[in-house]
Amino acid sequence: MKLKLIIPFLFLANIVSAQDTVFARKMVDTLTSPYFWGRGYTKDGVHKAADFLAAQFKSYGVKPMDGKSYIQPFSYPVNTFPGKMELAINGVQLLPGKDFIVSPDSRGVTATGQLIKKDSTHFIDQQNRIIVSLENKLTWSAEGQALDYTVIQVDKKALKEVPVAIKVDIENKLVPDFKTANICAIVKGTSKTDSVIVITAHYDHLGGMGNKTYFPGANDNASGISELMGLARYYAKHPLLYSVAFICFSGEEAGLLGSKYFTQNPLIPLKNIRFLVNLDLNGTGIDGITVVNATVYPVEFAAIQQINKENNYFVKVASRGKAANSDHYLFTEQGVPAFFIYTLGGIKAYHDVFDISKTLPLNKYVELFNLILKFNRSVAGAK
Repeated sequence: MKLKLIIPFLFLANIVSAQDTVFARKMVDTLTSPYFWGRGYTKDGVHKAADFLAAQFKSYGVKPMDGKSYIQPFSYPVNTFPGKMELAINGVQLLPGKDFIVSPDSRGVTATGQLIKKDSTHFIDQQNRIIVSLENKLTWSAEGQALDYTVIQVDKKALKEVPVAIKVDIENKLVPDFKTANICAIVKGTSKTDSVIVITAHYDHLGGMGNKTYFPGANDNASGISELMGLARYYAKHPLLYSVAFICFSGEEAGLLGSKYFTQNPLIPLKNIRFLVNLDLNGTGIDGITVVNATVYPVEFAAIQQINKENNYFVKVASRGKAANSDHYLFTEQGVPAFFIYTLGGIKAYHDVFDISKTLPLNKYVELFNLILKFNRSVAGAK
């Protein structure tokens, strides 16, 4: 992955202030555009996103974490769907992403067959090893294997009759060694350079399902990346006493694989991390925020609560215990103190084609930005 300027999308650090929602909207619009194709496994989506983010760090004046390269490469297996994605049930053509999704561990299949009812929501074409499952909501993910059958999940609202006939043409490709990278940068502290505050967010999403449909991933997690990049711009101009490091993880959607790789191959000593703040699902906030690991680190959680109370940023700062639901978890398991912050309320889109920038409110971007700034100052012992 060469570090290159993505000219149509690159916007320079001095155009807008770091706390401006205009910056956040531009970042989310950019990362959810067709050019990045869902920041996933087809059409070089995740690789283009990696190049873009590395170029952004460079434009801000934020240095590579290891002093050499922003790129920390790693790889893992993943099942992809790069080509045909066609389905007709009872002779009615259905739309990928909106009317149906294919289970991410499915094999590809080209077939015409009959469906036998198994129960009220499951129908089977035994000859072609196809299972059709009727769902209230379509939620996609990523898998590192391809099974010897195909599961197709269909939105119940897309069918007017009981499914009896199926025609399908789905292409899959299992990639045993998919190459990707974490993007790692740092702003050195003004005095206590060996003490590090870390800001993390994953930039990968689900990519494309077929060659015409992609999952934009606005809230998950272009929103968190927009917060991280805004903070990177700010700290490049206003460094703390402590160093502030930034990690944009890949492989989160496939099972926290980027954070796993980093904790096993750290570019800074994990013992030097004073605190880590992980940002994921940050595009709303009308109903407040939740802090994962709040009960594990009560002193730091009390500090966040006090900052919020003094500034009236959010109507609620909810406490949650330890959870393996984002990239903070692998650091916590290594003894690194960490919070995972996500926003509450607003849109319900999640792991679907409706998680788009246009409907993502970003109505609490500034409040979360300022909360993190003040929290980091308190962690670093500054007033």
